[in-house]
Amino acid sequence: MTSVRVEAVFFDIGETLISEGEIYARWADWLGVPRHTFLTVLGAFISEGASNMDVFEYFRPGFDLEREEKARAEAGVPNGFGPSDLYPDVRECLAGLRAQGLFIGIAGNQPVEAAEQIEALDLDADVLGISDVWGVSKPDQEFFERCAQLADALPEHVLYVGDRLDNDVLPAAGFGMRTAFLRRGPWGHIWRDPEAEAQATFVLDDLASLPARVAEFNSP
Repeated sequence: MTSVRVEAVFFDIGETLISEGEIYARWADWLGVPRHTFLTVLGAFISEGASNMDVFEYFRPGFDLEREEKARAEAGVPNGFGPSDLYPDVRECLAGLRAQGLFIGIAGNQPVEAAEQIEALDLDADVLGISDVWGVSKPDQEFFERCAQLADALPEHVLYVGDRLDNDVLPAAGFGMRTAFLRRGPWGHIWRDPEAEAQATFVLDDLASLPARVAEFNSP
C-alpha cells in the first residue's frame, strides 16, 4: 500500500508486448544461418553485454540494417511484426489496467515502421511512442520524460514495464518512475542482476498478473 499511486502505465514493445522469437528466426533464414545457431549466438552476446546488432555483424561483417531491410522488402519477406507475434496475455492485461481508470501508453525503441504495425494491432492504449519518430531512444532520460509528459503525470505516478534491466528498469527508475521488470525474452532470462532487479517496483513472469499487482499497490 502506498500514498503515491500509479496513474499511468507505459509498456516497452519488443519482448514485452511483441514476441521477437519469429522475428529473429526470420532474420536467421535471411542470413542463411540455422535458426538455433543464430539464437545461441544471440544468447551468448547478450550474456556478454553486447547488442543484437553485434549478432548480425558476427554472421555478416559490414551488416547494414537499412540496406538489408530494403532487400527483404523487395524480396517479399519484410522485417516487422503482426498479430501472430503479440503475446497472448497483452490484451487481458491492458483491459485490467483500463478497468482501473489508468492511462495506458506504449513506448519503445523501434523503427518508424513499427508505429503502423502497432496501430494495426488495435491495442487499448492512449498514446504510442516510437524512438525513431521521437528522435530519442532508451536509455536516454528524455525518452522517459516524454512518457511522463504525455501522461501529464509526475514520474513517481508512472509505471514503466519492460524486459530489460539496462534499457528499461534502471533508466526509468533513475528518472523517478515506478518500474516492472518482465522476465521473458532473451534479455529478461539471460541477463540477471539482483541489485538492478531490486530497484524494480514489480518483478513479473507474465503480464497477466500486472493489473492485480497495480491494484494492490494503489490500495488505500
